[in-house]
Amino acid sequence: MSTALDLAAGTRRVRGLAATNTRLLLRNRLATFYAFAVPLLALTLLFSQDPAQPGAGLATVATVLSMALLFPVYYNLLSVVVTRRDELVLKRLRTGEVRDGEILLSLALPGVGVALLICLVTMVATPLLGFSAPANVPVMLLGMLVACTAFVALALWTAAWTRNAEAAQLTSAPVILLTMAGLFRVVLPEDAHDWLVVLPGAAVEEVVQAAWFGVADDGSQLALLETATAAGPGLAVLVAWTVLGLSLVARSMPWEPRP
Repeated sequence: MSTALDLAAGTRRVRGLAATNTRLLLRNRLATFYAFAVPLLALTLLFSQDPAQPGAGLATVATVLSMALLFPVYYNLLSVVVTRRDELVLKRLRTGEVRDGEILLSLALPGVGVALLICLVTMVATPLLGFSAPANVPVMLLGMLVACTAFVALALWTAAWTRNAEAAQLTSAPVILLTMAGLFRVVLPEDAHDWLVVLPGAAVEEVVQAAWFGVADDGSQLALLETATAAGPGLAVLVAWTVLGLSLVARSMPWEPRP
């Protein structure tokens, strides 16, 4: 009984804090612009493509989802954590009944919600524009959730060595560049491809290729069950980044301002 009561109380605390954080996000016009406009602007690239071409829209959808992971999830959370840390908000929250995990979850939920909303909008928009609808929706949504968790972990880890909110523009660059390098690896030297597949952006594109477009590496169409198998390596890479990020966060989570 006590466990159930604790869980219910924790859920209420997370819901209340997440609602507050969502309102703060929406009041910040610049953060809201980056969260919504940047991914959705990438979606407009579909208008310049021919749906009849093989694999049409794949790179665009992967880019839209990567932007949704980088801006509302990663960069927004990084900025929020650093700002709240420096304002001693995190320290004050820890002195009450709110647990550490509840604080972090409530900070991450608004950005994750925006990313999932953008994913759903893209799922509706692509078939309306003549492109492929997701071949395996459950696997695609699972991949997006795992990717969100990975980028949340990376944001919290980046916050550990970010001195202030202004510095986040620089400290976020490695994760952003690595994600983009994996996403656009096809334009890089072929010798580097085997190394780039372990980057988050490459993993997102691999999941999109299999679970959304149902296409194998050789261009052949995949059956429903085959899409889940083909998405496996990309999901495994995202899980690995999640585990790595969370292990680093456990050692270095910045609850108080840096000296």
